Formats: sequence, C-alpha cells, structure tokens
Amino acid sequence: MRLIFMGTPAFSVPVLDALVAAGHDIAAVYCQPPRPAGRGKKDRPTPVHARAEALGLAVRHPTSLRTPEAQAEFAALQADAAVVVAYGLILPQPVLDAPRFGCINIHASLLPRWRGAAPIHRAIMAGDPQTGIAIMQMEAGLDTGPVLMAEATDIEPEETVGSLETRLSEMGARMITEALMKLPSLTPEPQSAEGVTYAEKIDKAEARIHWSRPARIVDRHIRGLSPWPGAWTEVGDVRLKLLGSRLAEGAGSPGEVLADGFRVACGEGAVEITRAQKPGRSAQDAEAFLRGFDLPPGTRLGKGS
Repeated sequence: MRLIFMGTPAFSVPVLDALVAAGHDIAAVYCQPPRPAGRGKKDRPTPVHARAEALGLAVRHPTSLRTPEAQAEFAALQADAAVVVAYGLILPQPVLDAPRFGCINIHASLLPRWRGAAPIHRAIMAGDPQTGIAIMQMEAGLDTGPVLMAEATDIEPEETVGSLETRLSEMGARMITEALMKLPSLTPEPQSAEGVTYAEKIDKAEARIHWSRPARIVDRHIRGLSPWPGAWTEVGDVRLKLLGSRLAEGAGSPGEVLADGFRVACGEGAVEITRAQKPGRSAQDAEAFLRGFDLPPGTRLGKGS
C-alpha cells in the first residue's frame, strides 16, 4: 500500500521499521519539528525523524495541519492510508478524509479505557492487570473511533512504563502489518459507551512521592513514572529519582528506610526500591546505588510526605 506514516517518539520507530520491512511504499513521514535539547540546546530531530532520514524517506514536520496549504500537501500524496502512532498533533477532518482508507491509529490501551495522551503511564498507576493495543479508525473525537483490531497483554508486577512501552511498541508493529493486509475486509467495531476513561498528560508536578500513601499506591506511582519524568523524593536537600520498585514486607514511619536493602516504609506496608538515580548521575540498580550513597536504617525520605 501507499502509506503516510505519522509518529514522533521512540515508541513509534518499530512501527515505521515494520511497515518498511513489509514492503509498503512510504510516501512521506510526518513528525514533530526538531526541538532544542542537550547542554547546547541545539535543535535535535525526533527519533522518528532520525530513523526516517536513515531509511531515505521524505520527512515533513509542520507545526499545524489546519492550514489549507498543509492539507493540500497531505492530500497530494494520494495515500491509501495514513498510519498514526504517538504523532502529537490533532488531525483535522480534511486530513482524516484524504487517504482512501482514512487514518489508522495504533493506540496503547484497550479502548475505550485510557483514551488520551498517557495511556501506558495511567494503566500502571491505576494498577490495571492488563492493557494492550487497539488499531483504530480515526475520527474527529479524542480516540473515539471504531476499533479494527485489539490484543491484550498482562502488566507484570514489576513492570515500568519503559519496559511496557517496548512490548507494546513491538505488538503494535506486528498488529498494524496484519491489519493492513486485511484492511478491506476488516469490520470496524464501535467503542462501548461504558468503561470510558481518559489518560491525562503526565505533569511533572505529579512526580513527588508521598510516603504516607499505601505501599501498593507508592509502588504503582514509581513504576508508572519510570523512566520519565521519574518519581522523586528527598534525602535532606538531595533529590533522588526512584525508577523501580516492588512491594515488600515491613512497617515503620512513612518514608523511613528499613533494614536489609533499600526498603522504605509507607502509610501501609513497604516498598523495596530496585533502581534509583542521584542528581547528575546515571540510574543504577539498588545494590550499586547503595554502595555510593549511604542510607542507613532509620533515614527518613521526603519532607512531610
């Protein structure tokens, strides 16, 4: 098929690779514009932009698709379909209507649960036992379109956003190639009106850990914000990012470091930290982290949390 690919972050790259490997004609790749990054704050292309150029594909990064000029350029590509995965711009109706089979979205949840910007983060933070991929025919509403194909996967007890993203990205790449092969014969299934939830964009202000909460909530919070933006707590004036955890035995004052490893008491129960990061350093497994950062039993993490 002649396709337009629309995606931006690393999550989208395996899908682009799968489409190329399947022999589809990629008419153009749309992604977000390069933005300042790194110490020098120089413009850096997005992961999809970089991969598309490496593959020799034409790249476009308009700041909006609402202008007549942008819509005319999109329609002129005469695509059979547009494959969209974590693109980052709203697609207006003329864009949705331009390809012969419309625009098809790879969404990282089992719709209608977790429509919106951060479905993987929110699924882990909510303690969902499962999530998955929905291949959806796009329409003007926010992730409201009918579903062409869906597949579930379990969320493992110590799973982080990073590890789950990797699995879901690979699942989405496999599913979209299958969906495109069957596209003319697939029957779109309208989403249920029941069970709708919205995955609000992650705000860095959410990242502070509140040790007074039950351990199951703290554990989900840490894993649901790893690796970005990274849940954090204080040890005195030092801010630590905690990037991996599991439920553990133990009790104490909320935020108290317990004996035997990196275990921390919560409002109910305790969590064991499995991965952490000091300011200006790389993330480390807990054992290596504790060799370079003294946290004796009785140390209190957090300030009034």
